[in-house]
Amino acid sequence: MFREMDVISTFFNVFVLILFNLSGSSDCDKNMGRSIILVHGGAGDISEDRVQPKLNGVKEAAREGYRVLIDPNKSVIDAVEIAVKIMEDDEAFNAGRGSVLNLDGEVEMDAIIMEGKNMKIGSVAAVKNISHPISLARLVMENTPHVMLAGPGANKFAAEMGVPMVGSDWLVTDFARESLEKCKRSGELGTFITELSSVPGGVGTVGAVAIDSDGHVAVATSTGGTCGKLPGRVGDTPVPGSGGYCDDNAGAVSTTGHGESIMRHCVAFGIIQKMRLGESAQSATQEVLDAMAKQTGQTAGAITISKDGEIGIYFNSRRMAWAYQQGDCIHSGIDHGDDFIEYA
Repeated sequence: MFREMDVISTFFNVFVLILFNLSGSSDCDKNMGRSIILVHGGAGDISEDRVQPKLNGVKEAAREGYRVLIDPNKSVIDAVEIAVKIMEDDEAFNAGRGSVLNLDGEVEMDAIIMEGKNMKIGSVAAVKNISHPISLARLVMENTPHVMLAGPGANKFAAEMGVPMVGSDWLVTDFARESLEKCKRSGELGTFITELSSVPGGVGTVGAVAIDSDGHVAVATSTGGTCGKLPGRVGDTPVPGSGGYCDDNAGAVSTTGHGESIMRHCVAFGIIQKMRLGESAQSATQEVLDAMAKQTGQTAGAITISKDGEIGIYFNSRRMAWAYQQGDCIHSGIDHGDDFIEYA
């Protein structure tokens, strides 16, 4: 008799807990505003030991970016910049600290930032010895008549703008050194973006898209490139229309994946164009990425926000870390079909 009562009590408690969780998720989703920030931490064949660090990192980036996004004294461009800066400081990602190494054992980084109201863009390519390439890209956008600066010229500009330099002892991680050795042994130098190769040496490009309460959009993308790349190689990330693109009249897109294929297909611009023609963020993102994969045999991922606040998250690689915050609610995932929901 007592055992039967214990079983009934246990089932009742579990039932109440389930109802509580469902109620919490429902309340979380109800407290939504127009402002949204969506981030990614790279697409590819992410190993099990990298899954949780990536999920933790993208959720932190979404939280901090959202705090800035809803601050009346800040802008949508501030929000995507801070979200990416957080991931540039996180060794779980291939951007800033934690970037993969080129064939000479050096870090060369690319980044782009763009706002959708006036469609201003700043980008940098093959820059060295700075901690936040995304902030340097913003300085290019706001303090020069140019869209992109590259290599030594970009580093000279950084020095002129007072951007602090960092040494290789801070920028290069043990994981990056080990990854380069694995790339060399495998013969896959520069062939694939790190986590798309069979070499477990990659950590993932980072990106953020956002829309504010006034309907303005912005995008930021940053990367260390590919493991064992030739010095001076520039991938899709800093190229407008490839690594990122946005327009208040359509939306914002940030990409990640096989850089050369993304560039050949102008993936970010292609997604924007489909949304301009009335397609949803999700269908536009999926169609462009699958068309790229079909023609090139390579994989990629992208995050998208439409001008109406629709979200698109798609990747045809094995995994892609992502998270977004809207109101009090954070959604996240890394495997196909994931949608973990929690309070911010």
